Amino acid sequence: MGYNYELYPRNRIFMKYIGPHVSASGGVELAPVNAKELGATAFALFTRNQRQWVSKPLSEQSINLFKERCAEYGYDARYILPHDSYLINLGHPHEEGLEKSRAAFYDEMHRCEQLGLSMLNFHPGSHLNEIDKDACLARIAESINITLDRTQGVTAVIENTAGQGSNMGFSFYHLAQIIEQVEDKSRVGVCLDTCHTYSAGYDIKDNYEAVWQEFGEVVGFSYLKGIHLNDTKKALGSRVDRHESIGLGLLGIDFFKRFMQDPRFDNIPLILETPDETRWAEEIQLLKSFEMA
Repeated sequence: MGYNYELYPRNRIFMKYIGPHVSASGGVELAPVNAKELGATAFALFTRNQRQWVSKPLSEQSINLFKERCAEYGYDARYILPHDSYLINLGHPHEEGLEKSRAAFYDEMHRCEQLGLSMLNFHPGSHLNEIDKDACLARIAESINITLDRTQGVTAVIENTAGQGSNMGFSFYHLAQIIEQVEDKSRVGVCLDTCHTYSAGYDIKDNYEAVWQEFGEVVGFSYLKGIHLNDTKKALGSRVDRHESIGLGLLGIDFFKRFMQDPRFDNIPLILETPDETRWAEEIQLLKSFEMA
């Protein structure tokens, strides 16, 4: 698919910022090093152990080294999308679980403040089949409001889900409903995962333009802060979250060619969460070649 200058009539060379969710094992200061080695222009990371509720604070040395290396390698905060712990459930039906999740979420956002990062990506939450969906979405929004009140400069970036189990956020309307209830609209946004979007029933492969138009109408592209760029192993509407390497899944290579030439996804982090990390450098170069095609 060649570049359509009539449809997208501006100079768009190198407008896409791509990289994987890199390891921060051994310290957050290693994340930009790992990203640089892969040829990434964006990256994601965990700022703490995602399998534990409580982690030791970041040291001043780690904070300073992280900032120094990001500056040295040219990583702007706009293209770094940290992810919170998968343990956190901001819509938890029980008070104890909700408070535990809110405390951990605040810690995650505070770490972003310390590191000079401007976004925190998170899965919205689950009702666990114990409260209704609207009540769960309201709890998620309340959790965001509480945390934004206690922090500064970091945007809460809600990730859409595949809708597996009782997870919320698989519908664009869920995302819009949460955003509607967030008081500070300037500090809330959305990250769309292409695998999750397809598995949730949005046919971005065969109805590409219609899905993005619906997103624009229901949520709005002004709230789009990042993309998790993954192929999928599971069928449309399966509500099962199984990532696949770029071009090897059901979305197929033509979807990614079209996506990389779409200016609506310029100037935001495009994060690979594909399962074979030995392919990450190759996938970055492949995607960059599609942008230039």
